[in-house]
Amino acid sequence: MQLADISGPGSVQHIWTTVAPVAGSPDREPDYLRKLWLKVTWDDEPSASVLAPLSDFFGMGHGRTVNFISVPLQMSPEDGQGLNCFFHMPFAQRARFELISELTETEVYFYYYIDWEELDALNAELGYFHAQYREQTFTPADQGDETNHQFQTTGTNLDGRNNYTILEARGRGHYVGCMLSIKNLRETDEWNWYGEGDDMIFIDGEPFPPSLHGTGTEDYFNTAWCPTQSYAAPYHGLTLPGGENWSGEISMYRFHVEDPVTFSTEIRVSIEHGHANKRGDAYSSVAYWYQTLPHLPFAPNRL
Repeated sequence: MQLADISGPGSVQHIWTTVAPVAGSPDREPDYLRKLWLKVTWDDEPSASVLAPLSDFFGMGHGRTVNFISVPLQMSPEDGQGLNCFFHMPFAQRARFELISELTETEVYFYYYIDWEELDALNAELGYFHAQYREQTFTPADQGDETNHQFQTTGTNLDGRNNYTILEARGRGHYVGCMLSIKNLRETDEWNWYGEGDDMIFIDGEPFPPSLHGTGTEDYFNTAWCPTQSYAAPYHGLTLPGGENWSGEISMYRFHVEDPVTFSTEIRVSIEHGHANKRGDAYSSVAYWYQTLPHLPFAPNRL
């Protein structure tokens, strides 16, 4: 379904939407917000620059909503069902917004605003807004004779090739953040923290170790000490902290608004799935970045 077809030059300044199942509609697709995809194409490019499920694009994984406030993305009452995006999205010639439905049974109400500003001209070196969804479920390493603590905290990763990839792009631009969600799949009564995965950002083809190499999942998202509490700040937050012993569903965000990560030719943003990639949980993410066109074509990335 086409939502908007806007002639440029201009800049989309704000998007608001809300979705609700039609009363009496079959209640067999509780993840309906993950079966509705936002697709945005700039300047008649052959592939979309934005492609993500609605809930994930607006900052929350697992097809869920909660109230939270950040600078570029917000979910507002009631229970986070007011979805807002304040990323500026300039374009030179055309902006086309579409809604793609993968729903097979559930009927929904869909309401939206797309607010934009008409401009006289744009710089030829303009960076266009991009957002890409990815997901992957990993096979855990064999614990063998290791203790639980050894399995969770020891081991080496000397290349980063098996990390979870949040973003892989070519061109010139800057990475402005991500939303990352994890489903804890490890069943144990022992310490079952899903983190300790180091973030590694490889810029312009640099070798391992990259110049941006962090110390653990919670550290990259600006939290600490295996957090169990919900938290929302302008540029980072933990919107779903998981259940007891970090079980179930987790979702968090980190925006590089004041500290953008720039690249001249290419970038790979990655994070270990557990220390040294030992854990086998389910990961999903949306990366947000700006770059000059053309961009690497991408489709829904599900591994």
